[in-house]
Amino acid sequence: MQEKKAISNQKRTEKTRKLLIKAGKKLFVEKGFAATSTPEIVKTAGVTRGALYHHFSDKQDLFRAVVEQDCEAVGIEINRESEDADSFIDMLKTGSSAFVKAITSQGRARTILIEGPSVLGQKELMAIEDRFTRLSLRQGLEAALKHGAIKPLALQPLVELVSSMLDGAALKVEAGFDFEEIEPIVHAFIDGLAE
Repeated sequence: MQEKKAISNQKRTEKTRKLLIKAGKKLFVEKGFAATSTPEIVKTAGVTRGALYHHFSDKQDLFRAVVEQDCEAVGIEINRESEDADSFIDMLKTGSSAFVKAITSQGRARTILIEGPSVLGQKELMAIEDRFTRLSLRQGLEAALKHGAIKPLALQPLVELVSSMLDGAALKVEAGFDFEEIEPIVHAFIDGLAE
């Protein structure tokens, strides 16, 4: 009986956490971090203020969970899209395109690229990205370097600069540029890395 109750409590806890993240995401995308209040979050989630503070230390902690969830979703999409690539260069191109498409959907550009640096700070945001989106990029570039598919360049600066280029491309798409016009430029850059 105790075990059943523990499982039930765990499921309820997970459900409440998910509701808070979903509500926080919705409001952070619609209004921005600064304009979103904790009473709005709990009202939208349909939970108590106590539930919010049981799961998250403050609004910033909830925002962090939203960014982590968004970065994880983008990383999954990058890996899914690039797993069947025929070459390392192809993998980098499809992964780059997948990144821009995934981060510019479902409000992710706002949470990760626009609000993320100011709310969490660049260092913390990069640490989150290093576990998900930038991890995929690092692994792809590292494999391409190891197999001689791209010019022998220092890995970390290469990750930083390619990541910055992709973030910039995503922000342009978010601002209204057509991805079909930006994608060939991103691909040309990656072609330029080829050995």
